[in-house]
Amino acid sequence: MTSARLARYQTTLAGLERKGRRRSLLAQDGADFSSNDYLALAGSPRLAAAVNAAAQRGVPVGAGGSRLLRGNHPEHEALEREAAAFFGVERVVYFGSGYAANMALFSTLPQRGDLIVHDELVHASAHDGIRASRAQAVAVAHNHVAAFEKAIAAWRAEGGAGYPWIAVESLYSMDGDRAPLAQLAELADRYDGFLVIDEAHATGVLGPGGRGLSADLDGRENVVVLHTCGKALGASGALLCASATLCDYLVNRARGFIYSTAPSPLMAVAVREGLKILAEEPQRRSSFEALVSFANAALVANLGVEPGQSQILPIMIGDNGRAVRIAARMREEGFDIRAIRPPTVPEGTARLRIAITLNVNEETIERMFVRLRTIMAEETP
Repeated sequence: MTSARLARYQTTLAGLERKGRRRSLLAQDGADFSSNDYLALAGSPRLAAAVNAAAQRGVPVGAGGSRLLRGNHPEHEALEREAAAFFGVERVVYFGSGYAANMALFSTLPQRGDLIVHDELVHASAHDGIRASRAQAVAVAHNHVAAFEKAIAAWRAEGGAGYPWIAVESLYSMDGDRAPLAQLAELADRYDGFLVIDEAHATGVLGPGGRGLSADLDGRENVVVLHTCGKALGASGALLCASATLCDYLVNRARGFIYSTAPSPLMAVAVREGLKILAEEPQRRSSFEALVSFANAALVANLGVEPGQSQILPIMIGDNGRAVRIAARMREEGFDIRAIRPPTVPEGTARLRIAITLNVNEETIERMFVRLRTIMAEETP
């Protein structure tokens, strides 16, 4: 019997169950259609060899402390130098995760009196960082440039005297569409503001050399870019790219950086190798692009769904329970597909989020869509 102390938690879990929103941990099983390992680097022998060689020469597993204490290893500094050169920016700060980086960025850089205008669909980590900020904040309609400008203009008209911060993802993680970065950069310039771009799902696979969709904006004083390392780079952590002044401010003021143990030096080794692979093995991106094109064509042919702009293929279901049932049946058939439900996505938009990676091939993609078409027809709302 559940004690009174735990009853409120059990009540919440039961409510989630009724709404088809209760989550559980599932093991990796079947063909990969759910990870963000876009270039299949997570299991790359080259990454493993680099980490093994580093361990053999004495690079430690643990940092032993925060970067401002004894945890600042030469591998961290080498990664930051090489990443700054790779992305063409003044400076980079390496964080342990994209979540930690977004929390630090938004809770530290926008100041009291500033305004954060963010796309309503930005990552949960950005939302959490914004809530911790001292700046005023407002969400605007997805990818609606006029809505961003209207919010900034209204704030100015009401006496807003600080700086506006425009926050977006370059490629949205649940919809697979792209932000109008050039227009937003122009807006940031016109209103003397900053543009923050989360490149999590574009890093490594889009833009020149895999530098992301913001590559043309790299190095600008008023542009802050976040490149996560746990997706196409096959490792973990995040690279926050900005001016030397903003990076130094984060090192001095970001509590999540100051009071966290530094990332493993061996993980910094893995990220360094991932960046080298991007530069030295362009055929990976070419193969990936061809596979994404094939998958989008198969999506249209089998489900009649309009092709997207990326490797992220959302299949809208709507009903939470139906989405869960379809995903479960697909996993039984050997295709690892997951159902995405509120609050990760808006109410009524539960979906299957199919991600294309180099862990699968054309034949597997075709089989997956043929089987999905049948199961979706059988699992009626």
